[in-house]
Amino acid sequence: MMTQLSSPISLAGQMLLAMPDMPDPRFARSVILMCVHDEGGALGIALDEPMSGIRLHTLLSSFDIVAREVADSIVLAGGPVEPRRGFVLHSRDWEARDSHIVADDIALTGSLEVLDAIAIGQGPRDYLVALGYAGWGSGQLERELAAPGWYISAADPRKLFAMAPEHRWAGAFALEGIDPAMLASSSGHA
Repeated sequence: MMTQLSSPISLAGQMLLAMPDMPDPRFARSVILMCVHDEGGALGIALDEPMSGIRLHTLLSSFDIVAREVADSIVLAGGPVEPRRGFVLHSRDWEARDSHIVADDIALTGSLEVLDAIAIGQGPRDYLVALGYAGWGSGQLERELAAPGWYISAADPRKLFAMAPEHRWAGAFALEGIDPAMLASSSGHA
């Protein structure tokens, strides 16, 4: 009896963690929260690298939004695709019409509405602001995952929100019970 293959499993809500032998230097030590993954492709936000020279108050003022009730914080380099396009990963205690549910308690919003709400202290309780994203075309991520380079983590990404970006890669592996110092930096050689 022949079994029919089902459609690929979505990685939305899970994280991709770069292994030490990641072949693409743009993603070395990356932690990417997958937000969309379907037959059309995939979109994720990198959580591990702050933007150089851009902080939240600077970003808000570029949209003529006055930061009244929000502390200045980092803005993440969300990925190499469309680095001027903004996204907010946030807790689901606040949502807009265009918010996309990523996981049980995480949404992704790309409209100015979320920045307006954050600026006046009426936005989501927890959030990360990013410019750019990591994107893959149809089937591209599946091909990358068939080669060495990525570890798929089902750990709760919200546990990384409070960590400094430079600690999120090791922290994400720790959530999996893995000491990244024990990972081999190359594989497949006997």
